[in-house]
Amino acid sequence: MLLDSLQHQGAGLQALMAQQQQGLRLIPMLCQPGHSSEVEVVWQLCNQWQRLGYPVVALDGSSYESDLIPGLDHLLGTSAWPDANTWHSVRTSSSSLAVISAARGLARLADYGRSCPGAALEPLHALFRSYALVVLYAPATTLAPLVQRSDCQPLVLTGAGAQGMVGSYLQLKHMAHYARLGCTVAALHSGATPAQQQQTQEALGALQRSALQHLGQSIHTTMVDASKPQQMQRLALQLLENACTIDATMSLASVQSFVTPTSPRQRDH
Repeated sequence: MLLDSLQHQGAGLQALMAQQQQGLRLIPMLCQPGHSSEVEVVWQLCNQWQRLGYPVVALDGSSYESDLIPGLDHLLGTSAWPDANTWHSVRTSSSSLAVISAARGLARLADYGRSCPGAALEPLHALFRSYALVVLYAPATTLAPLVQRSDCQPLVLTGAGAQGMVGSYLQLKHMAHYARLGCTVAALHSGATPAQQQQTQEALGALQRSALQHLGQSIHTTMVDASKPQQMQRLALQLLENACTIDATMSLASVQSFVTPTSPRQRDH
């Protein structure tokens, strides 16, 4: 009986490990137009995950694909990838951060998510299964239909003091109404004086109270000095803990059937 029990436990552990290996972790981040410092922080976080041993691919929803800058839209099959060797190097490299333009591709997946709630993320597993972590960086209008019905906790970045808190609240409201998700809000305060840090803390407290009163959500907030690697690593670990998992439920053939077939003109490229 004891040996039988050990065999069953071992089989269960092996099955659990197999499930973990098949899963692809995903961290969504909301972008605001014109916030260049925000983009820099996103890449710093990605580098932190790389150092922790997680091969990362970042889908940049603030950057549009083109024939000169191919991206997610091409990988989904709406356009032919101009240089197959370029994608091969992106796909197989795990030592450097892979950043892929994704505004059009994520918009297509978001449309798919509106018609098939909960299924929008599935095509990403077949495309990026060689990575451990996918970062989605996109506006709230694009991100909400992608992550609805998931257990993700998206990141909202904001500035110091009260500046940007109104925009952050609008992002929280959009995600609450259209994705039924709460977010983590990180206020960046590099070089801030103690008085400015106190103002930022008070502004975050007001944001928490507004989210609880008007959205019915208890949100997590934090202050981060992006110039201090220890604080960036702490935030990276917090986000990793709250990451959701994309299961291997679709094959690459299923992904190709999701997209509109390319036209003869596109296939000739």
